[in-house]
Amino acid sequence: MTENSLDTAGRQAADEAGGARTAASRPGSAGAPETVGAAASIAEGQSRGDGRPARPTLGRRAVALADSLWRPAVVLGVFFVAWWFVAAREYVPNYLVPTPGQVWETMTTQWSELARHTVVTLYETVLGFVLAAALGLVTAVAIAYSRTLDKALYPIVLFAQVIPKIAIAPLLVVWFGLGLTPKIILAVLIAFFPVVISGVAGLRSTDPELLDLAATMGAGPWRTFRKIRFPNALPHLMAGLKVAVTLAVVGAVVGEFVGASEGLGYVLLLANGNLDAPLLFADLILMSAIGIVLFVLVEIAEALLIPWHASRRAGVSLTTS
Repeated sequence: MTENSLDTAGRQAADEAGGARTAASRPGSAGAPETVGAAASIAEGQSRGDGRPARPTLGRRAVALADSLWRPAVVLGVFFVAWWFVAAREYVPNYLVPTPGQVWETMTTQWSELARHTVVTLYETVLGFVLAAALGLVTAVAIAYSRTLDKALYPIVLFAQVIPKIAIAPLLVVWFGLGLTPKIILAVLIAFFPVVISGVAGLRSTDPELLDLAATMGAGPWRTFRKIRFPNALPHLMAGLKVAVTLAVVGAVVGEFVGASEGLGYVLLLANGNLDAPLLFADLILMSAIGIVLFVLVEIAEALLIPWHASRRAGVSLTTS
């Protein structure tokens, strides 16, 4: 069995053409061969001669980026105008809701200190997310491939998820001290569950006909996983990773709430205790910035890993209307 044939089979499993192919195999489905032919011609028209999707030009990328950014920019602009209006008119006292100017002044005057705490929280978040992604993927593979491990591990994973992590944090501080370890463990525990769930869903969504085809062509379990199962699971897995990377920020900050001498969670406690609203808002903005940047990085990784998926194609409508 050649590498190219397995690559093609793997892409068809995750593409919409796979759904048309399944419809064609059902008895009495009129017009299904024409649907398969149309899906194949669309895929062929959007691909280059080597089978990879055609890359958009730099101008089209700039237009697509501007089109995706102007709407959230308008929403943020309206939000900041409303924030400034409410704070400037003091409809709410400034010690509760400061003006954007006061928050900006706090960020500029205390930037060196805030940057140091931001780096600490970012390190805890990234390390916790990477560990959660690795452990979650391994667990998802074990659950998807073994019925025994499915029945043994799935209830434990669910039990670990429903326990409030804020209740575990003091225990982790007692066990591991006030260092970075409890924060990283909390980030792993919170980000672990969506990776497992999305990974299992993706690995189990492979078309059985493709697995039978790979087996008849002599592909072993590892090659079938590498060329068919894993590429097919990537859209589900990337969705879970985007959820997990934002939850990892929550885990790191929760750990800093319980016991820490640095990090944005520690700064948040100090600002709250001193009724320093500008510092509080600046800290919240930096927390949000960490989550947004990491989410965008996972989004970029998704675009690089699955450019062939229907959701990544420009101009492909996801609705039937």
